Amino acid sequence: MIQQQKIAVVTGANKGIGFEICRQLLDQDYRVILTARDPDRGQAATAQLLATSPAIEFFKLDVTSQADVDRLSKYLQTRYLRCDVLVNNAGIFPDQRDDLENDWPSILTAKLETIQKGLETNTYGALRLCQAIIPLMQQNHYGRIVNVSSGMGQLSDMNGCCPGYRISKTALNVITRVIADELKDTDILINSLCPGWVKTDLGGDGATREVSEGADTAIWLAMLPTGGPSGLFFRDRQVIPW
Repeated sequence: MIQQQKIAVVTGANKGIGFEICRQLLDQDYRVILTARDPDRGQAATAQLLATSPAIEFFKLDVTSQADVDRLSKYLQTRYLRCDVLVNNAGIFPDQRDDLENDWPSILTAKLETIQKGLETNTYGALRLCQAIIPLMQQNHYGRIVNVSSGMGQLSDMNGCCPGYRISKTALNVITRVIADELKDTDILINSLCPGWVKTDLGGDGATREVSEGADTAIWLAMLPTGGPSGLFFRDRQVIPW
């Protein structure tokens, strides 16, 4: 019997860590659906990967749009009858440095609109995808969900500043824990990861890690065997505190 090629969805994948995750999943013989909210950038990224593998396709997806998420879910159900891997990579850094003070914002003065903006993409976006795609995974009794979080969301090592980003990533970790508990005793595994300080547009020029390093743990979690860990937080394939 020929094993069916696994289907993976990666959000926010037109550049940076998301793009690298797509590339590495293709190397592992997954069929990859690269999603991005900007069609032009998404199509350009997909064209780059098509040069090395035909198993890549683009789907326009804004994770803040329920209509977009519903379209993706319907597409997966109609075309593939499955989704094996979901990587919730799409994210923003909503906090902005104060030009006058040259410092990051304090939670005491942060605008609630900034915090809401972070939650809408980084937290609710991932939850929308989980709610839409987990039923497909349940139909096939298999799934791997990878939530790209951050050490800035760790309660055990929480500092001040940048509340829009920190709160959204902490809340994303809560989603990981809650879903893991509700799916215990199934072969649908969900985990959070911190990719580290990676050389991306978000990471900036001072970052110390290459994108290949940032993507490594995501690939490992996407390929966990049956009975693997679920509901945990990882960096460099090692469990870290919440």
